[in-house]
Amino acid sequence: MSAFLLQIAAVAADTINTAVSDAPIVQAEVPVLDLILRGGLIMIPLLALSIVSLYIMIERYLAIRKAAGDPDSFMNSIRSLMVKGDLAGAKLLCAQTASPLARMVEKGLRRIGLPLKEIEASVENVGKIEIARLEKNISILGIIAGIAPMLGFVGTIIGVIKIFYSIAATKEFGIPQVADGLYVKLVTSATGLIVGIIAHVGYHWLSILVERMVFRMENSAIEFMDILQDN
Repeated sequence: MSAFLLQIAAVAADTINTAVSDAPIVQAEVPVLDLILRGGLIMIPLLALSIVSLYIMIERYLAIRKAAGDPDSFMNSIRSLMVKGDLAGAKLLCAQTASPLARMVEKGLRRIGLPLKEIEASVENVGKIEIARLEKNISILGIIAGIAPMLGFVGTIIGVIKIFYSIAATKEFGIPQVADGLYVKLVTSATGLIVGIIAHVGYHWLSILVERMVFRMENSAIEFMDILQDN
């Protein structure tokens, strides 16, 4: 009897395996553009925020990278010229070097003859202005990081409203009544979170780059004051 049952189980298993293997495999493709369009009007500001975020990240990265330059090589040249007493050459080098550090040093060179405290204050003031230029528009990324998820939440509310409106209008509760609202709800929420995450990461990434730049500028400013004291 047990052998008979085992034979039946084996035949059933073979039948199931054959049916599964013969069944067509359906691969669902996600139409990204269609999903974006189903998100509704709330997708327009979300897409605009994503474009602004990417633009600021790329533009600020290139600006910070260009401003960084080679501070060690620049300061070595300044030191060499100052040791020789070539003040005009040092000023010319600063004028030919387009970097925040060069503008700081040039300001200090133009104040030579004044007390060191005043020279140091002038260099620090120029440094603050240059740092503000480096941080330009970075704070906008922080604002976008907070606004984008909130816009996604607004889309969620709109989607829920559409679901209940459709149910109330048709007096039925089924897939056709909830599909459109769920599309709006899920697509806008996901888009808002993605845009917010990108802006959040970009904000902190650029802030770290600026902090490194500030550290280098402060070290170079200290080195410049040491050069003045030695001469």
